[in-house]
Amino acid sequence: MLDAFARAVVTADASTSPVSDISSLKEFVASGNRRLDAVNAITSNASCMVSDAVAGMICENQGLIQAGGNCYPNRRMAACLRDAEIILRYVTYALLAGDASVLEDRCLNGLKETYIALGVPSTSSVRAVQIMKAQAAAHIKDNPSEQFAGARLRKMNPPLVEDRCASLVAEASSYFDRVIAALS
Repeated sequence: MLDAFARAVVTADASTSPVSDISSLKEFVASGNRRLDAVNAITSNASCMVSDAVAGMICENQGLIQAGGNCYPNRRMAACLRDAEIILRYVTYALLAGDASVLEDRCLNGLKETYIALGVPSTSSVRAVQIMKAQAAAHIKDNPSEQFAGARLRKMNPPLVEDRCASLVAEASSYFDRVIAALS
């Protein structure tokens, strides 16, 4: 897994020159607290995000929980929840490091082939990831929906400034988009 510093060193080493992209490293350090707040917002809501994403996926395709469906019996549902949690965890690792290599190497490498071999429908998996992507953006902006969360709503204090979070929302979205592309 490469963070911004390791990536800068590897790039400089490959070209046998000193590290020259100091401005991007300064920016990475400056965004550190916001990055940690974003990761904390996602991880503190991860179990709700995963269960809501899988529930949303099932609501849109009731056949998944019928006999013969991919979320039937309970062990398959548990595997679905586990996989969604793993994907979300690796997205947060990538967001924390500011680099997608850990997501690519340890999560997405061979994921589509594995799902095809297991008969997991890609459209349902993609839909669950899309739901988690929307939830992550809302939590990073500290703008979760009170209408749907109810008593489970957890807001981070102090609220993050939305314009300062736009880059982190875009970055997190790009990681979710990588997962979607890998599954499609």
